[in-house]
Amino acid sequence: MNQTFEEYIASSAAAIGGYEFFINIMIAALLSLVVGWVYSKYGNSLSNRKQFSKNFVLISMTTMFVITIVKSSLALSLGLVGALSIVRFRAAIKEPEELGFLFLAIAIGLGLGANQVAITTIAIAVILSIIIVIRLLSKGLYNDQNLYLIINSSSLDSPNIEDVMDILRKCCTSIDLKRLDESSNSFEASFLIEIESINEVSKLKSELINLEENINITFLDNKGLI
Repeated sequence: MNQTFEEYIASSAAAIGGYEFFINIMIAALLSLVVGWVYSKYGNSLSNRKQFSKNFVLISMTTMFVITIVKSSLALSLGLVGALSIVRFRAAIKEPEELGFLFLAIAIGLGLGANQVAITTIAIAVILSIIIVIRLLSKGLYNDQNLYLIINSSSLDSPNIEDVMDILRKCCTSIDLKRLDESSNSFEASFLIEIESINEVSKLKSELINLEENINITFLDNKGLI
């Protein structure tokens, strides 16, 4: 009853079992690898999903390590609050899907750091199962596209959308315009397209360059060329 606040903080540390910590951090690595696999295979992000998913293991294991250390001591918990008010982590998140999977990786670390192995494992399994089912059910919506095409130009002789569409119709079996930004001296358009071979990619690139010499063309693989 007469214990001071300082004494309470000093005595609040709890022992951390080395074996338990090792098992939990291995589970965190395994679950984050599964999350990364689901993201790279079933995600819709335009970024390099395989490269981005490599961060999940580091994020999950680091989060678990921090939570495991901090939960054992009230003093460390208060210190973490102060540290986070000084250090800010910033990441270039281009799409909401990336942020969602990052939160999922962090949740793995939080759950296992709090030693909630069963709940964390079940929750991740359910979430990933729902993601896979939704993706498979909507698979028919994406069967007609296998490449993302981004075209942009900032010259005075920027192409117009009609000319670009004429070229795409020659080389692609399916075209879906996703975004168009056009002004007097700039042009940017994003498409989902279906293309049958790498030869058609080269042909499409040549046709677009002939249309405007300084045009920038980006192809992003969605699910592989046929």
